[in-house]
Amino acid sequence: MRFFSVLFALLIAGATPVFADHHGTERTSTDQTSAKRSKQEILRDLGKRFAEAGVSPVMMTDQERRVALANTHLVAPVRTLPPSPSAYPLNIELTPEIANVVYTFEDEAFTVRSFLERHELMGFMIVEGDEIRLEYYAKDHGPAVRWNTFSVSKSVTSMLIGAAIKDGYIKSVDETIETYLPRMRGSEYGRITIRQALQMSSGMRWTENNESPDSDASKGALTSGLALTNFLATLPQVHEAGTTFNYSTAETNLLGEVLRAAIGNNAAEYLDGKIWQPFGMEHEGNWLLGAPFGGETGGCCMNMTLRDYARVGLFAKHDGVLPSGQRVLPEGWMEESLTPSKAYAGYGYQWWLYEGGAYSASGLFGQSIFIRPDANLVIAVHSNGPASSSTSVYGRHLYTVLQALGRHYAKPADTPEHHGAD
Repeated sequence: MRFFSVLFALLIAGATPVFADHHGTERTSTDQTSAKRSKQEILRDLGKRFAEAGVSPVMMTDQERRVALANTHLVAPVRTLPPSPSAYPLNIELTPEIANVVYTFEDEAFTVRSFLERHELMGFMIVEGDEIRLEYYAKDHGPAVRWNTFSVSKSVTSMLIGAAIKDGYIKSVDETIETYLPRMRGSEYGRITIRQALQMSSGMRWTENNESPDSDASKGALTSGLALTNFLATLPQVHEAGTTFNYSTAETNLLGEVLRAAIGNNAAEYLDGKIWQPFGMEHEGNWLLGAPFGGETGGCCMNMTLRDYARVGLFAKHDGVLPSGQRVLPEGWMEESLTPSKAYAGYGYQWWLYEGGAYSASGLFGQSIFIRPDANLVIAVHSNGPASSSTSVYGRHLYTVLQALGRHYAKPADTPEHHGAD
């Protein structure tokens, strides 16, 4: 925690915060004095709390999270992902009438426009093909803001495992964890396969409760390296591997350990070389480390702009093929990744699976990359919703509007609903 408090002290004492306005233009002019002061006060308070006992985003107020989730690189150790010199082009071809699309929530009709007005929503982008159809930001957000993805990162780690198989670093998803992490030999976790970890069906005990300080997630979800593997080695197996789905950030963190061991490099460098640079990410991003100068947390906390969220979705929708035509993921990897697991039909290799062949990468507080291939559709979402993302009113609204938009764009182009006339 001393590391975090030092970072806060540096920020408050000597750094001038830079903010993005509604259009994404960075500003530090004197007309924003009150905004800068407000954010500095928040960071100063969080710095004190970090120094005393640490503070989880779950325990922050709504206002604190609006600052912290846009500034992870200022409050925690990260590894930087530099912008690509050749950004993947997204053509702005807005269709304002899409805001009129209706969705039904608990027997009441709402529109996309009404959803965009929700205070929890930070950014929302619809990309059809390579064309931006809708791009919305909250007043204190914008295109240049790097927002914390939380568990959206899991789906990226899954694709990096695929890339490592394509490159020959990993032989197969049916190899065991201990094959790449000898320090796990003798533990229950060491004997599970990479496939079982990808499908979160290890059978190991794990409580993914981000709101309880005593849960396994609170103790191990943001760790990596020896701290992670030593903790996981103590956990018992309560189900036969491959039979029961149990959502566990630790298993994706463990996949991050496998990845780094297999490639002999850190995960951010591998992501940068395989996807970030060659696919054309427009802005700088970063990836949270489990400790200063340590390994990336495979299951959490890449930070990227809304447009680069969308580009990650496009990379997946393109089956892991770069604009150059070079294949990064093995032939059939995405199809395999999106095959329902035996343990739970709604989950694949770190992707959530939905109707119509749609799938998503989803994260705490309502982060999402929603993909519907048959509609040539990617929707990227930045949110500051409640911690209980999937069960909160906001989270259920988000799920419903994404599904509705997926159905809308999947309709033939000559139907009235496709043009937002309903």
